[in-house]
Amino acid sequence: MEDLSPRPGELEAIETASRDEISALQLQRMKWSLTHAYENSPFYRQRFDEAGVHPSDLKTLSDLAKFPFTTKKDLRDTYPFGMFAVPREKLARIHASSGTTGKPTVVGYTKNDIDTWATVVARSIRASGGRAGDIVHVAYGYGLFTGGLGAHYGAEKLGCTVVPISGGMTERQVTLMQDFKPRIIMVTPSYMLSILDEFRRHGIDPRESSLAVGIFGAEPWTNAMREEIEQAFDMHAVDIYGLSEVMGPGVANECVETKDGLHIWEDHFYPEIIHPETGEVLPDGEIGELVFTTLTKEGLPIIRYRTRDLTRLLPGTARSMRRMEKITGRSDDMMILRGVNVFPTQIEEQILKCRGLAPHFQIELSRAGRMDNMTVHVECTVEMADEGARAGSAKELAHHIKSIVGVSTKITVHEPGGVARSEGKAKRVVDNRPKE
Repeated sequence: MEDLSPRPGELEAIETASRDEISALQLQRMKWSLTHAYENSPFYRQRFDEAGVHPSDLKTLSDLAKFPFTTKKDLRDTYPFGMFAVPREKLARIHASSGTTGKPTVVGYTKNDIDTWATVVARSIRASGGRAGDIVHVAYGYGLFTGGLGAHYGAEKLGCTVVPISGGMTERQVTLMQDFKPRIIMVTPSYMLSILDEFRRHGIDPRESSLAVGIFGAEPWTNAMREEIEQAFDMHAVDIYGLSEVMGPGVANECVETKDGLHIWEDHFYPEIIHPETGEVLPDGEIGELVFTTLTKEGLPIIRYRTRDLTRLLPGTARSMRRMEKITGRSDDMMILRGVNVFPTQIEEQILKCRGLAPHFQIELSRAGRMDNMTVHVECTVEMADEGARAGSAKELAHHIKSIVGVSTKITVHEPGGVARSEGKAKRVVDNRPKE
């Protein structure tokens, strides 16, 4: 893989600013954001008043802990436009969350918000190794989902040439990659594996493709999957993070020269880590639930939004801004199986250890009597279609899950292509347990 480290002068000044400079800017912008929310959003005025706090109570960044949290339920309860802080006619665009974990939530953007969003995505692409003039193949879904258009506007802002293919039509995706020769692809990691399968199905060596950088987000993925993709394509695989309620993709991004966690663009988004049960703010370095406050958003300012994503904050390395570790899971998609907390990413890590198994999987939860059971549906590779070898791979995977994750599980190994493919966010868990 080529060295994609930035050259002198390519970074914005804020990316190398001192912590004191960053904190001073954050305090200034946080005072504005709290005041804007209080004065222009009836929801936040009521919420602040109920909590007995006022924007003027913020004297230091740590004072943010006095203010109430915002949750996804708040956006659902005020559906569709009840949390906006500008008149509806001032909005340039409306998006909605993908609805993976429930009813979609509606978000709105002013023209300034769209420009800010494009700026942080452009910064993310550059941090990933992208440069003006690159062709960017955008295979995130377009439409109400923020992924496609967020990536698109950011790539254009950086000065790239965009191929807006969206998700699906996997054979055509590969054909256009061969014809247009993009240097960058932006896509969910699970769909990138489907694209990899399509390369191989056509007998095309993915390492001979033009791709130098893959920017993957919208779902948790592991370093083991990173290695799988990087080895298969001889490319850099870089993590991007975002969520529609806060902005969309581009809230944080890995830097290609280190790949040691995602640098949060702290000039626009203020992070906290809290205890998922008590709400107590935890110090940097401790794992907990990620919370964001927007510092510059006009249309829908978000104050202390509980993302439900689990991670920890770490000092900056390639940039001055703090890093967050790769998401280990969500506090609301965590499975509790016979008293053991299990995340889909843990299962994925064990699958990638097993020779003969492809990285396509789905977890099925069921109940026999009072006992919850888990079945992992996984595929064998084309080279490992022998029934005896498949049985051996299933036994190996069950052993890894039991010894590392701590639960017993049934493994069903399907033929290649036997597990449903994703053209967007992968549906990793199917819960067939009776509803109580």
